[in-house]
Amino acid sequence: MELAPVFFISHGAPTFALEPGVLGPRLHTLGQQLADVKAVLVVSPHWQTRGVQVMSTETPETVHDFGGFPAALYQLQYPAKGQPDTAAVAARLLTQAGFSTTLDDRRGLDHGAWVPLLHLLPGAATPVFQVSMPHTLTTAQALRLGQALAPLRAQGVVILASGSMTHNLSEFSPHATRVEPYAQEFAAWVRHAVQTNATDSLLAYRELAPHAQRAHPSEEHFLPLLVALGARGGDAVQVIDTSINHGVLSMESYVWGLPELS
Repeated sequence: MELAPVFFISHGAPTFALEPGVLGPRLHTLGQQLADVKAVLVVSPHWQTRGVQVMSTETPETVHDFGGFPAALYQLQYPAKGQPDTAAVAARLLTQAGFSTTLDDRRGLDHGAWVPLLHLLPGAATPVFQVSMPHTLTTAQALRLGQALAPLRAQGVVILASGSMTHNLSEFSPHATRVEPYAQEFAAWVRHAVQTNATDSLLAYRELAPHAQRAHPSEEHFLPLLVALGARGGDAVQVIDTSINHGVLSMESYVWGLPELS
């Protein structure tokens, strides 16, 4: 491939690691096309910092940054190596784009990274590193962050923006059997905007999208989508999944730069 692909993956609840649903097998199929990539760069809402930090850890730990879940979840490991040299290149690109950027050589992989990677690249043979999200990140800055990282695609680096299409945990129910219509309507609006390259509308989604405040009481799980949009270049989008789990958690996910799933 001339350019490594860009993903936006809704990583759902941590139990997605044990319950692959619809999205897990589709990620596994797509991952089979990634044998030749150099590394995976992950942007996750579960690493927020002052300024931007880039993981330069040589052997990152698998961080179980959650509580109250089945014991089997805490036994899972994702023993991918880091990629310090490429992390340093990413830091330089971000600094050149005007972001205050530092390296972190101790950071591990949070569940926003390793949970979707368990399905996408289960062998953990591809190096992985993360780029943090500043606490003050806006939609416009998230887009610009993705644009700054986009040149890494030509070096074989997959950009994986991990978030959630909807993220109202106050309405989360592990036993829900009814999908809330607002979650469907919000995801459908975003999907149409992504498919029609309506980037300006997505930048202003909080004012324009139906039920935006309810779908995202806070923005950190939506902003990775803007990172992906910034990195996608002119590639066409492929919708990977549109399912909704636990009544309100949309697993809506996209990829740019790979052939269509059959």
